[in-house]
Formats: sequence, C-alpha cells, structure tokens
Amino acid sequence: MKKNLLSLCLSLSLLAAVPAGVNAAQNDANTAPAISSQTLRNLSWTPLVPPVTQDVTLGTSSAEINQGEIQGAVGAFALPADRGSLEITLTSIATGKTVYAPNVLVLDEQMRPAAFYPSSYFPYQKPGIVSSDRLEGTLKLTPALGQKQIYLLVYTTRQDLADTTQMVNPAKAFAAGVGNAVPDIPDPIARHTPTGTLSLKVTAEQKTGNVMIGQIFPSSAPAAAAPVVVGSTQAPAPAAAPAKPSEPMLSDSETYFNDAIKKAVKAGDVDKALKLLDEAERLGSKTARKTFIESVKH
Repeated sequence: MKKNLLSLCLSLSLLAAVPAGVNAAQNDANTAPAISSQTLRNLSWTPLVPPVTQDVTLGTSSAEINQGEIQGAVGAFALPADRGSLEITLTSIATGKTVYAPNVLVLDEQMRPAAFYPSSYFPYQKPGIVSSDRLEGTLKLTPALGQKQIYLLVYTTRQDLADTTQMVNPAKAFAAGVGNAVPDIPDPIARHTPTGTLSLKVTAEQKTGNVMIGQIFPSSAPAAAAPVVVGSTQAPAPAAAPAKPSEPMLSDSETYFNDAIKKAVKAGDVDKALKLLDEAERLGSKTARKTFIESVKH
C-alpha cells in the first residue's frame, strides 16, 4: 500500500512539471503526418547553436520528402538540448506572389515525435516599413534533462499546396504605417509552393518553456506520448528582413507611390518624398525615381 502511494505521489509530481497547455493539447494531437524512422535518419540535419539567426533557401536541390501528405522540400535542423528552454521564431518569406506554408514536427533525441505545429500556427503577417509579407510563428520548447540534442523538421503538405494566402498590398501597408489615407487597390494572393525561403531565429534561456521535449521518465518507462498540437504559445517576433522583389510593382501601386511623391515634393516635404521613393524602389518600382527627379525640377 505504501509502495503504491509513493508511486502515485511521484507520478503526480512529474505531471505537475509539464505545462498545463501541453496536456490540454494532447487531446487534439493526432493530425501530424506519419514519417518513417528511416526517412528521418537519412536526412542531413543542420546544427543550430543559439543564439543564431539562420536563413535557409528550400529549392529544387534541397532534401525532399514525398510521403503520404508531406510533399516538397524540407528543412531539417538539430538543436542543443542542454542550453535550457529554446525559443524559435520561424519565418517563411513571401517571394512575389508565392510562399511556402511551413509545418513543424519536433523530435526528441531518439527521433520520436514530441510536438507538432501545423501550418495554421504560422499566420500571415503584413509588410511594414522594413519587413515583407511573411508567415510567422514562435515555438517555445523545453528539452527534458539527459538529452544532447533535439530535432526540428520543417515541411509542407498536399493540403497546404492546394491553399493560398491573402496578402496585403504593400502600398496599403505603407500608407497605414506613415499615417496616409489607405488607397482602394486590390490585395495580391500568394500561391503556396513546395519550395521557399525560411528564416529561423533561435535563442536559449534557463527557464521552463511551454512544451517539454523528450521523456521525463527513466528510459525504462513506456514510450513518449503521441505528437502534440500546440496553438497557444505563439508570441510576437522581430520583423523579418525584407525580401528583394522578384517582379515589377503592380500598376496601381506605382500610381499610388508616384502621386504621393509628387504631393510630398509640392508640399515641400522632401524627406517624406525620399522615404516614399526608397519604399517604392524596395517594392520593385521602376518609375518612382524618375517621378521624384521630375517633381523636384518643377
């Protein structure tokens, strides 16, 4: 009786060490696509030692997984498990009218699924003065003691590839950012692709995060729980570096910036006109500089 009571107390104390949000999420954690252990072990895992910011291009020459629902290029990363809690901000940068919709599967040291973040966890973020269109989310993980490293697999799915992302016209975003009237122009739609551009920012801190990665029981205990879907730990993240435009600016956007430059010069606000010129050229304008020069001459 005493032995059973001691075991019960020990079990309760271990469960208390796991954040409540994780236990609640486990009830819905059966949506992660299955990946064979052989496929995982055949991947080349890129080490990320915090603090670090890593830009990654997932192209036609990158590793791919075409298994079940998973389709296209993948990113595979190994992170240290002895640096305390890890905070990972994952950004997928839109290029032109395309974007890679990321899913993240977190694996413990034995490459067993420990946490799953579907593409819905990485919502669209509109462009700003120094940021571009992107999908972005933040993961907070706490590796269990005794592990040397954990793994992050980034991939997209067939369902994601069938979807699109509604973006915000950059001219609208800029107008809102500088306090101008928002123009009535259409917003672009980004097609989801099996390749893309990622940015990962990883930091470590010696305090408990939101998701425990790896078993908190001895190795002789039963296997770890099934993958978990966590949707309540997202936090604001630093803006991603702007992506260089891959195509000319839309005609409506050209007109908006050119008119705004002319008005700023006419009002004698050359600094504002220069800011508009810089933003327009960053977004792919081919006529903003000519408009600025001609406005100043007159």
